[in-house]
Amino acid sequence: MQVAYLADNIVDAHLAKHLLEDAGVPAFVFGESLLGGVGELPMFGVLRVCVPEGYEEQAVAALSVLAQGDGEDPLPDGDALLA
Repeated sequence: MQVAYLADNIVDAHLAKHLLEDAGVPAFVFGESLLGGVGELPMFGVLRVCVPEGYEEQAVAALSVLAQGDGEDPLPDGDALLA
């Protein structure tokens, strides 16, 4: 297994995992079970999204979307989450 992404939190880890899976890359979140033992203290560098050997290049390409973004406003003018 190769580390493809270091996540800041559990939601971030699963978003990256699902992005990879949508691109056809098998992905696994490691360190998820360690979060319960920490309590109220923040812990960094624990959550890793890993891919099997041979999928590293595909993973980098798929995850590049996270770094770039699409440049579009997620809430176009006139739309709001809470009205």
